[in-house]
Amino acid sequence: MSAFQIIPAIDLSEGRCIRLTKGDFARKTVYDYDPVELAKQFDAEGFERLHLVDLDGARLGKPGNFEVLDRICAETNLSVDFGGGLRSGEMVGEAFACGAKQVTVGSVAVREPKTFAKWIDRWGPASFILGADARKGKIAVAGWQEDSYMELNEFIARYHELGINSILCTAIER
Repeated sequence: MSAFQIIPAIDLSEGRCIRLTKGDFARKTVYDYDPVELAKQFDAEGFERLHLVDLDGARLGKPGNFEVLDRICAETNLSVDFGGGLRSGEMVGEAFACGAKQVTVGSVAVREPKTFAKWIDRWGPASFILGADARKGKIAVAGWQEDSYMELNEFIARYHELGINSILCTAIER
């Protein structure tokens, strides 16, 4: 019997906890929780990891919530993976400097596979979670706003060959 681990997630926009319906920014629910306090609660309840998503970064192509990442990493014992808008090596480096243990990459992996391969070489495959968000079997990018040509299975296989073993797959239409 294999063990599994429940990993809570916090989606961020403008420093606040939110949830999108099917990736639609026009259908956003804003929660009255401070994301740092919520992360502290997860930590106190015994969770070991946290998936932190910068939805502003995913949509705009540049993370806007590094300060929340930094505070969560400094104020909890959680192993945080961070994603959303990491489109340059400098941004990836900043996420790690803020304390992220892993980063989730999707758009660059689709649009710039050579760049992502260089990141894997630099930081190692264990530093990355492949963001494989799909709609009708095709990978979506830019915060689910654009569909790509890339088939889900082909996408996963390509990066598994480069050593990526952590994959976060979301069926967007659900």
